[in-house]
Amino acid sequence: MIPIETAAALFVAGPTPCLAVDDGDLVCEANPAAETLFNMARATLRGRRIDDLIGPGPTGAPVVAPYAAYDQTLALPDGRSILADVIGAPFSGRAGWRVLSIHIRALGPLGHRRDGGQRTATAAAAMLAHEIKNPLSAIRGAAQLLDRNDDETAPLTGLIRDEVDRITRLIDRMEGFTDPRPLARSSQNIHAILAHAREIAAQGFGRHIEIREVYDPSLPPVLGNRDALVQVFVNLIKNAVEAMGETKGAITLRTAYRSGLIKRTDAAAPLALPIEVCVIDDGPGAPADIVDHLFEPFVTSKRSGGGLGLALVDKLVSDHGGMVELVREGRPARTVVRLLLPRGGDRSA
Repeated sequence: MIPIETAAALFVAGPTPCLAVDDGDLVCEANPAAETLFNMARATLRGRRIDDLIGPGPTGAPVVAPYAAYDQTLALPDGRSILADVIGAPFSGRAGWRVLSIHIRALGPLGHRRDGGQRTATAAAAMLAHEIKNPLSAIRGAAQLLDRNDDETAPLTGLIRDEVDRITRLIDRMEGFTDPRPLARSSQNIHAILAHAREIAAQGFGRHIEIREVYDPSLPPVLGNRDALVQVFVNLIKNAVEAMGETKGAITLRTAYRSGLIKRTDAAAPLALPIEVCVIDDGPGAPADIVDHLFEPFVTSKRSGGGLGLALVDKLVSDHGGMVELVREGRPARTVVRLLLPRGGDRSA
């Protein structure tokens, strides 16, 4: 029989989130992995009803034998939803008590596009920039010559120039995928970066939308490239504005500190990515048939969209060693683009 001290040590040291639940469905103990999952301290978790923590479902009524519930969607208190297996086992010596272990199968689309979408974007950008951009200047020059010689064709040549300019801008954006050089990163004040991106939006495409700020004032600096991060948040705010359409509501910029380690699909070891930044909009969300592909190039639900804004965000966040996810969460549901970024030094730049 394992001594009680050894069992307690195993419970605390285990990497799997575990909760001890009494016969009244109240949490009486939680390990550090559970604190990380729920982003709550042990003292806060204790005394909470289990249904309030993971939603109605496989909470496990008092049992006398082990049980398992697979592929369960758990609704966490902060609005996140996760896919997990919930394993329950009776708590020895306590009638009706049980220990629940939560085995996370997926944290949403967190970083899963890293391998396929980004390589496709890079290859497509390099090829199209080489094959298309050079002839565009010749086409535009020919249209200008025709415009000077024939007033009757001026509307048509003007259309040609406008379309050439539009395609050139598209190619310029695509070339951002082909730069293999590592970003020069330093400690940055993420709130100053967000303020700059918000000002750009407020003076232009987002002037008709309320943009709220919900910041953690104690947040440490982020390790990042200022220009790249400004581009990331301008793109995300613009995407949120366009997603809102005619919907009444607001866009919220939110920051928080997330403890623990995150496993990224292209990283050999778990990473510390404690700086969380969310761009949240009250819009209806993307169509279900493309929502899992929004970070891939040329995928868009907007009639006039090029489908590169979120793909560029994905690349720049990856270049920072961070992760990005897009989910619908909360009640009522809102679209949340969540970035997890590395921490910088002790002082912001």
